[in-house]
Amino acid sequence: MDSRYLQDKEELKSKTEAIDAERRSLLTAGLVGGAVAATALMSAAAHAQAPVPGGATDKPWWPHPKWGKDDMAGASNYMTPEKVLDTVKLIKDGKVYRIGRVYESGMPKFGDRVFALRIPGSPTGGPFGNNKMVYHDEFLATEIGQTGTQFDGLGHIGIQMGKDGDKNEMRFYNGFTAQEIGGPYGLNKLGVENCKPFFTRGHLFDVEGLKGRMLDVGEEITVKDLRDCMQKQNMSEADIKEGDAVFFNTGFGKLWIKNNDKFNSGEPGIGLEVAKWVVDKGCCLTGADTWATEVVPNANKDLVFVVHSELICKQGIYNHENLDFTALIADRKYQFAYIFSPAPIKGATGSNGGPIAVT
Repeated sequence: MDSRYLQDKEELKSKTEAIDAERRSLLTAGLVGGAVAATALMSAAAHAQAPVPGGATDKPWWPHPKWGKDDMAGASNYMTPEKVLDTVKLIKDGKVYRIGRVYESGMPKFGDRVFALRIPGSPTGGPFGNNKMVYHDEFLATEIGQTGTQFDGLGHIGIQMGKDGDKNEMRFYNGFTAQEIGGPYGLNKLGVENCKPFFTRGHLFDVEGLKGRMLDVGEEITVKDLRDCMQKQNMSEADIKEGDAVFFNTGFGKLWIKNNDKFNSGEPGIGLEVAKWVVDKGCCLTGADTWATEVVPNANKDLVFVVHSELICKQGIYNHENLDFTALIADRKYQFAYIFSPAPIKGATGSNGGPIAVT
């Protein structure tokens, strides 16, 4: 036998062993109480779930352990009268900061999304009455919850658990399937109208300020970065309470409209390490000055938008993208009341709007 044959034989053996190991892992993941693998696989309809590679956890995420199997509000359930009264304590000077961006056609947009506003006629109507009143209307064509400053609802992100195209095994928050929630005229379940208005404590991590520069495409924010930010900003990890919102400034927002190509090419952001930290803290929402909040591309090239999957789909934790923290940072205001009410558009995947921070 020549060396090439032996090498090929060893490579084939190695690949076979890897495949067998993966199969054993998948089978083992489905076992419950010592049931045989075949029984576990046949019980998929009864909520046996295969692990999703790369997640912070491969445990079943439905029904939700805190809010139950029928819940469609996710972490907005943290918005209670007690939470509001606790948040009010952060307000000292009564200053209001707009942290959303202006919506306009020239803003960077993901993929082939559009934002087109038209005023039909000029004016649209009138004059009416002896007072000769005239008026303007606007017509807006856009992905209303997924352009500009955008708020991701729980119907936005799911995970394919079965075969390609099997909507019964495309799972969203609380285990709802694509078959259950899908509809040509809006989502039947998990529409953004189910999300409760936010009035909670916000904590801003100025990672750009920490590093003294704009972060790079693909640069991941770590838990150490967050702790270094807290030390620099005179914050304590104990400040972050259940139901709070956390935000990340990367400096990438400075590219907004000025360099859309670079802005859209990828981004710095959080990875699964910080996502797990967010889950452990019991946060209700993440947000950033970038278009996804999470690092793109992920360090693991096999994973795409895995933080979205982990936080939105599995945990019911919302995400607010393309925010602007410039004024807050200028005033060194890193903790504030975060206030936002998603537009209650029945069946929408997310929301536009004007979030504010009050200090």
